[in-house]
Amino acid sequence: MSNNHAQLGFEALNAALKAAGEETRLRVLALLAEAELTVSDLTDILRQSQPRISRHLKLLVEAGLIERFREGTWAFFRLAEHGGGAEVARVLLDRLNPADQTISRDRERLASVRQARAAAAQAYFRSHAAEWDRIRKLHVADAAVEDAIRKALADKPFRSLLDLGTGTGRMLELFGPEIERGLGLDLSLDMLLLARDRLEQAGLKNCSVRQGDLYDLPLGNDTFDVIILHQVLHFLDDGGRAIREAARVLRPGGRLLVVDFAPHEQEFLREQFAHRRLGFTPETVSQWIVQSGLEPVMHKSLKPEPGSEGKIAVSLWLARDGRALMASPQRREVA
Repeated sequence: MSNNHAQLGFEALNAALKAAGEETRLRVLALLAEAELTVSDLTDILRQSQPRISRHLKLLVEAGLIERFREGTWAFFRLAEHGGGAEVARVLLDRLNPADQTISRDRERLASVRQARAAAAQAYFRSHAAEWDRIRKLHVADAAVEDAIRKALADKPFRSLLDLGTGTGRMLELFGPEIERGLGLDLSLDMLLLARDRLEQAGLKNCSVRQGDLYDLPLGNDTFDVIILHQVLHFLDDGGRAIREAARVLRPGGRLLVVDFAPHEQEFLREQFAHRRLGFTPETVSQWIVQSGLEPVMHKSLKPEPGSEGKIAVSLWLARDGRALMASPQRREVA
């Protein structure tokens, strides 16, 4: 972290400390240090009314300790990233004992909220596994996206590929003939059945899929040359956390490619298909990449073809692990 600390005037610092210096609001800060959450999430965790939680959030936003951003009809909250208020929040949370009884109980309830989200996503996959490829007709044609993916990774060959949230296994099918080893991870057993069948039909014995949690990959550090997150982040409640975990598994000099929706207003995708996020701005994913310790290399946006059924643009972000290929095996520290 830089030594150039942002400074606050007396009134601003006093307001920040007053905002944080209340039981519920301090608990909110601790929870937002773990994940981006909605008012509904915080209501479930803190067992308080929505109007009361909303008032607490308003004070924290006004003091610059947290940020609010809208996606469709939902509002998400997260710790502020920049400014004096952000530093005040970080300093206070650094002093907070994570084993404290109140904090531990809130974290357990947060885990329950996350489990409920995961269960909803799993229910979707079970009900719609066979429709997975059809949903992609809503955005830029698969052929155009896959061509852009190939071009993004065309500057040098790679031997191993990790496809996170592999779905039907299409990325493994696309690159399988050219690599030595391909692995796809997904939580959905239904999707894994489809992916296995697809790989078997393609005769790709060098590629396999298995169940795995994107937040806790069952893999060692520095194990893959290329990692792809293709149409995955919009299902997650914490995309930054998934990217940090992917960065841990990336080899020195390796590349991470993120492919997902640009911001859109197709609210029914959230309501009917368990999309947690309605796309991402270029800055959001780029910031997650930098925070993971990787170097952003490229961002590109593909707009739907005129006259097509597509309503959603697709964005690509390419990042690189900046460590030298022959560097010490010591893993970089990620904040």
